[in-house]
Amino acid sequence: MDKSERVPQEKSSVRQGSAVVGLIVGVFGVGAGLVLDGGNLRQILQPTAALIVFGGTLGAVLVQFPFSVVGRALTMLRQVFLGGEDKAAQLIDELGRYAMQARKHGLLSLDSALTAIPDTFLRYCLTQAIDGARSEDLRHSIEGLMQAEMDRDYALPMVFESAGGFAPTIGILGAVIGLIQVMQHLSNIEEVGKGIAAAFVATLYGVGSANLFFLPCAGRMRALVDRRQAMRELALEGVIAILEKNTPRAVEKRLACFLPEPPAESISQTVLQ
Repeated sequence: MDKSERVPQEKSSVRQGSAVVGLIVGVFGVGAGLVLDGGNLRQILQPTAALIVFGGTLGAVLVQFPFSVVGRALTMLRQVFLGGEDKAAQLIDELGRYAMQARKHGLLSLDSALTAIPDTFLRYCLTQAIDGARSEDLRHSIEGLMQAEMDRDYALPMVFESAGGFAPTIGILGAVIGLIQVMQHLSNIEEVGKGIAAAFVATLYGVGSANLFFLPCAGRMRALVDRRQAMRELALEGVIAILEKNTPRAVEKRLACFLPEPPAESISQTVLQ
């Protein structure tokens, strides 16, 4: 594929870094607002409130999800912040080469290339095609597998969505616990005021973590899961195109819609042809 078709891939990898920038901007905005309003950052540094909110939220999440799902969700968190290069263009190039090899030397010639394919899903699809599966049967069986994979993947953003729901409520619980302690010292009005302010730090932690971290991470994870599913669809469509003996150029045009931002020229040319 030409250079112009690789630009969207680079833009996509740049956008992945927005998660880190967004978190920094959000936290900085809250902290700066507090300082500009005459407050002090030390006022909101309450280890006890953090223990109540984050410990309680983690406990509630572990009640809802097994350790394996929570562990996978935490592993996926790395992709949210570090991102990664979108490999759609690379995969389309690879499928184009396989299409050319299949047209020149036959479908069975791809058998020697299977061990060099790192993508297990693509390798499985090609194996089924080489073993003689028809395109309709291949699509039917692989789509069932894709649905099962997607169902497992969608459990991961749900972990952070649940944490985003639990955290504000547990923050209120922390505030109530703080107020209970304050009510025991009503004789000292000055200390009561300070105690009430400290009690509501738990609410700040709960609402802030939900809206600045848990829910945004869940949304980004859902987008990553959708993109992962699109890559599976790309691989399946490419293998079916090879089975249908499409030319390498036809394969690339057929799969161009799976690029993060398909070039307008490619789409218009495909429609006109």
